[in-house]
Amino acid sequence: MNLFIFSFSMKKFLIKIVPYFVAVLIVLAILGSYADGNTDDNYMHFAVKKPKNMILGDSRGSQGVVPGILKNKLSVDFDNFSLNIVESPYGQVYFKALKRKLDQETKNGIFILTVSPWNLSLNKLIKKEKDFPEEHSPLNDMYFYDRSPNYEYLLKHYTRSWFKIYTEREEAGRSNTFLHDDGWLEVTINMHKDSVAVRTHKKEQFYKDLANTVELSPERLKAINEMINYLRTKGKVYLVRLPTSKSLSAIENNKYPHFNKLLRDIARKQNVKFFDFSGNYAEYDYTDGNHLYKESSKRISSQIADSIIANRGK
Repeated sequence: MNLFIFSFSMKKFLIKIVPYFVAVLIVLAILGSYADGNTDDNYMHFAVKKPKNMILGDSRGSQGVVPGILKNKLSVDFDNFSLNIVESPYGQVYFKALKRKLDQETKNGIFILTVSPWNLSLNKLIKKEKDFPEEHSPLNDMYFYDRSPNYEYLLKHYTRSWFKIYTEREEAGRSNTFLHDDGWLEVTINMHKDSVAVRTHKKEQFYKDLANTVELSPERLKAINEMINYLRTKGKVYLVRLPTSKSLSAIENNKYPHFNKLLRDIARKQNVKFFDFSGNYAEYDYTDGNHLYKESSKRISSQIADSIIANRGK
């Protein structure tokens, strides 16, 4: 008898709560539909159609290579699938994500891999791949890369109130870090020389400390070669080393004096092109010594496109 009463009461409770549950789902679905380039610095990577031409790398690439500029010169759409040094260093996680992101019907794609010493390095204390920092990246647990809205991403990786998605949508004004549909992370920031100097000093200290803890990783070198092998079956591959400020370049060259030779060797063995812009650091402006300012990003993107055009057929 008691079991019957409990069962009856539970049914009544469920009947009462279901409408509220459905209402909550509807509200979340509506709020999620407003997700855009303001939502966070990664969402749009998972909310557009699968591309045939891609830019890969870390935050230098995400801010430094502008797909729209490439499109103007090369007459094809590009997607910048660069995240940052923690979430998208070259490795098996990034390789897996690349294969899910890329349109599998691609035959004549163009692939620009921006490479720095840091996205091929690893902390010397890390010995097992399960301890690599990108194991916690959204690239490691996302299945859908072409859903809009992408509720999988929002449920797994959006940690703020979903009402913020609506109140902070692009229509209300672009954020200082705005992720375009084509994957370019546009950063709008105070470029007064004093502000730039403060940010650059912080980056210098960060990379000096980093240089003491990392070394080039055999696993990352293996992964980038595997990615190049894979992409060569889909089109043309280009390795690009972007510039940084004089002080950041000095830190890199002191830590890795033979890095350009390493990239030239990879390019030669893989029969791909390597474009090195690192020696021309004085020609560009940087937000913090490490990342190109958006106007310089547009200029160097144009130069990358010109380099690709000049090397076609060679």
